[in-house]
Order: sequence, then C-alpha cells, then structure tokens
Amino acid sequence: MTRTFLLGSYVDALTMKETLNKVEAIIRIGKPVQHVVINASKINLMAQNEELADIVNASPLINADGQSIVWAMKFLGHEVQERVAGIDLFENLVKLSAEKGFRVYYFGAQEDVVQEVVQLHQQKYPNLQVAGYRNGYFDEVESEEIAMDIRKSKADIVFVAFSSPKKEQWVHAHKEMMGAPFVMGVGGSFDVIAGVTKRAPQWMQKAGLEWFYRFMQEPRRMFKRYFVGNLSFVRKVMKERWRKKDVR
Repeated sequence: MTRTFLLGSYVDALTMKETLNKVEAIIRIGKPVQHVVINASKINLMAQNEELADIVNASPLINADGQSIVWAMKFLGHEVQERVAGIDLFENLVKLSAEKGFRVYYFGAQEDVVQEVVQLHQQKYPNLQVAGYRNGYFDEVESEEIAMDIRKSKADIVFVAFSSPKKEQWVHAHKEMMGAPFVMGVGGSFDVIAGVTKRAPQWMQKAGLEWFYRFMQEPRRMFKRYFVGNLSFVRKVMKERWRKKDVR
C-alpha cells in the first residue's frame, strides 16, 4: 500500500477492490480501527482543526473520497489509483458483509431515514446480518451508553452518519468502547440511500462535478463549503506546487 502525504493529510493510493480486501483483513484481525476519507472540505477543516488532523492521520486506512483529491495528487506528482467515494465504499461493504457474514450497525441521521436504509439493505441483501441501528440525535451524556449498546450488538462494522468533524471525534473517543473491528464515517450517505437527497448522475461524478450537483440542491447552505471552500483548496494546491518548484 502506497501512502502519500498531501496538504496536511495522509492518503492511501488504493483501488476500491484493494480497499475492500484491506477492510476484510482488518475485520479478521478484530482490533478496532477507525476509517476515514478525505476530500477538499476535509483538508480545509484539518488545516483549521489540529485535533481533527491528528485523528485523520492516525487512521491506518485513508481513502481519497473527492475527485478534487485525485486531481491534486496527480497535479502534485503523487501516486494515485482512483477515487474511492465514501458512499460507494459503504454500499460495497454492505454487499461484502452479506456475502461474508459480517454484522453491520447503522448509526446516524433521523429515525425514519436510518430505518429506511436498513430496510432497503435487508431487501437487497436477504442474508445481511444487521447488528442494530440508532438515529444520530443524542446528548453527549448518552455517548457511553450508545457505545456500550454497539459493543453488545457484536457488530463487525459500524457506519456512522454524522458530519465532520463530529463523526471523526466521536468515533475516535469511543471506538475502543464500541469494540467493533471497523468503524467508518459515512456523512450524509444515509440520506442519499433513503432518497432524502439525490446523488449526481454518473457523468457528473466522473467529471468531478458531484459537488456542483449537491450545491444546486441546497445553494444557500452549501455555498461556503463548496465555492469558498473549493477556492481555499485550490490555493493550497497551488501554494504546494510553487513550494515544490522552489525546492527544486
């Protein structure tokens, strides 16, 4: 596995298949591992949040979720395989779990949304073993109780559908207590699968325009993240390119 350091974050140059093989090996070993993905927004957050940066860089498995990360890696001369989008990895891991008998736990989103996701996955994969599920609305004082409930469920994989940096911080603080071998933050994936929000068409995903499709659905809420945030990311990439030229 080739690991690169990009704009303050490690990232692993892996294909989807290689990632799935890695996850299966992690589950077989059985020691709790926190998985993370990075995109332009995460890079920006990490630059402002040292705790988040430390959590991300401590993960033994970091995928390039955003097309912007793949572009930046190529532009800066790093080895890159392909984009491994978090939602695609999530769906592939559910399929893998049904095939291998891994127990999955869903944590996050609104109650009706998480229930819908569980129901859809059980319909699609009748052999899927659902260890449990819980919505993402809770007080901080409930965290240990939730983590213990997940431990009792004997889940092999936990999917955590919060936004960043909350999901990374919560998982980091409770992964040992949960005891699940593989814990993955999936952001807004539950909402997409349940049909609450729509994902961009394939051609937009391949063209790196998925962010624009998301922006068009909620322009006011997403303006800062995508337009201001993407500009900030591009500046970081160009600054790194100039720094490399100066070193030469």
